[in-house]
Amino acid sequence: MFLSDFRKEFYEVIVTQRVLLLVASDVDALCACKILQALFQCDHVQYTLVPVSGWQELETSFLEHKDQIKLLIKQDDDLEIPAYDDIFRDEEEDEDDSGNESDGSEPSGKRKRFEEDIMERTMKRRQRREWEARRREILFDYEQYEYHGTSSAMVMFDLAWIMSKDLNDMLWWAIVGLTDQWVQDKITQMKYVTDIGTLQRHVSRHNHRNEDEENSLSIDCMRIAFEYDLRLALYQHWSLFESLCNTCYTSASLKLWSVQGQKRLQEFFADMGLPLKQVKQKFNSMDISLKENLQEMIEESASKFGMKNVRVQTFSIHFGFKNKFLASDIVYATASLMENIEKDEPGTDNFIKALDSLSRSNLDKLHQGLELAKKQLRAIQQTVASCICTNLVISQGPFLYCYLMEGTPDVKLFSKPVSLCLLSKYLLKSFVCSTKNKRCKLLPLIVAAPMDVEQGTVIMVGIPPETESSDKKNFFGRAFEKAAESTNSRTLHNHFDMSIIELKMEDRSKFLDALISLLS
Repeated sequence: MFLSDFRKEFYEVIVTQRVLLLVASDVDALCACKILQALFQCDHVQYTLVPVSGWQELETSFLEHKDQIKLLIKQDDDLEIPAYDDIFRDEEEDEDDSGNESDGSEPSGKRKRFEEDIMERTMKRRQRREWEARRREILFDYEQYEYHGTSSAMVMFDLAWIMSKDLNDMLWWAIVGLTDQWVQDKITQMKYVTDIGTLQRHVSRHNHRNEDEENSLSIDCMRIAFEYDLRLALYQHWSLFESLCNTCYTSASLKLWSVQGQKRLQEFFADMGLPLKQVKQKFNSMDISLKENLQEMIEESASKFGMKNVRVQTFSIHFGFKNKFLASDIVYATASLMENIEKDEPGTDNFIKALDSLSRSNLDKLHQGLELAKKQLRAIQQTVASCICTNLVISQGPFLYCYLMEGTPDVKLFSKPVSLCLLSKYLLKSFVCSTKNKRCKLLPLIVAAPMDVEQGTVIMVGIPPETESSDKKNFFGRAFEKAAESTNSRTLHNHFDMSIIELKMEDRSKFLDALISLLS
C-alpha cells in the first residue's frame, strides 16, 4: 500500500482484515514499514510483507495478491488530484462547429440565429484557450518535476501518535526515515530543520513520559537525544581521519583528490592540534582528553577552511550503556545492507536483513551494515577522485555527463540505484568545488554505469544542480521518457524514482543526443 495521508479511520478498517504490505526498497520506506508492523502487532493484525524494487515487481505482487487489496478512501477526501475535465475533453467538443456563412439573403430570423452561433463559437474558443492554459499549468506540475514531500516514516509515526500507540522505537524509526531523506538530498535544508523541530518535541514528550519508568536505567534501555553533532559519516565507528576523507562535505571542501587538498588536510589537523597518530586510530581509542572538546575544535578550525556547516542538527540513540548511534549511522548501514553485493543473494534476503537491522535486538546486523557502509563510502570517494582527475565529467550543453566504463573499480556497486544516486550527488558537489567554469556550477548531472554486462544494459540517473537555493525538483524523469519515445530507445522505467532508468548500451548515444536537443 502506498500511504500518503493515512488517517485513523482508514487504519480501523484495515485491522478487521488481513493486510498486504508492498514495501519499496529504500530506508524511509523500511522505517515506515517497521512502524506499521509494530501497530499491527499491537492489534494482532495478520499481514503479508512483500518487498518490491520497482514497478514490475509491484504489478506482479499486486496480481498475485489482488484478492487482499482494497482501496481505502473516502469520497470527501481531498487528494489534490486534478479533475477529469481539467485534463481531458470529449472529441465532439473539439470539432469545428463553424456553420455555413451567410450569403446575405437569409431571413432576419436566420440572421439572428447566425449571430448567436457566432457569439457561442467565440465563447467556446475562449473557454478552450482558458482550458488549455489551465491544462498546461497542471501538466507542468505533474510531469516536469518529481516532488519529495514528508517522510513516509513520519506519516506512519503521526498515525501511531494520533492513536496513542506511539512507542520510543517508532519515534526512532521516524527520525531515521527523515534522516534518510536528508542524506539522500531529497528534501531542502529548511524542510529538514522544520521536521527536526517536530520530532524534537516528540522526543521531549517521550523522555518526560519515561522518566519514572522502572526500566529507564536498565541495561537494555533505549534513550533518544537531540543534539548538534559533526557532519562526518560514521566517525564514531571509524577513525576521524577516514571519516574526514570519505565524507562528501569535507572531501569536496578540501578537494582531497588533489595533492594540494591532501596538504590542506594536514594543515587542518595541525590547526586543531590533533596528532596524526590519534586521528588515524579508531575513534573509541582516541585520548579522552582530546575527545572532550573535539566538536568545538573541529568547528572552529573548519570555519577557517571554508567549512562553516560542519555541525548539523540530528538525533542519537543509546542502547543500554555501550551502544550509541547517530541517525545517519543507521541510514548508511541499512542502505548498504539493502544493496549488498558481496554475497550473491536474492534482493529479498538483503531487504529482510536491512529491515532487521532497524531493530535493537539485531545489533550484529547493524554492525555488519556499518562495515559495508564504510566500504561503500570509500568506493564512492575513490570513484569521485578518479572521475575528476581523469576529466570524466563533461559538459553536454544543458547538463553534465559522466559514464563509468566497465572495468572501473567497484563499478558493480554502482549498478544499484541508491549507491549510484549517492555517488552522483557526491560527484556533482565535488565537481562544483573543483571547476572554475561558472556555468557548469549551475548544471544538473547525469551519471551512467554498466548494469548487466551480459544483457548489455546500463543504469542512468539524473540529479538537479548543486545550488544552495535548490528546491530539489528533478525534471529528468519526464525528460527521460520523452527522449526514449522520440528515439525508440529500448529503456525500462522500472524504478519508483523516475529519474533512474535502464537502457540498452547501443541506444545510449542517440538517447543522450535526444536529451541534449530536448533540454537545450
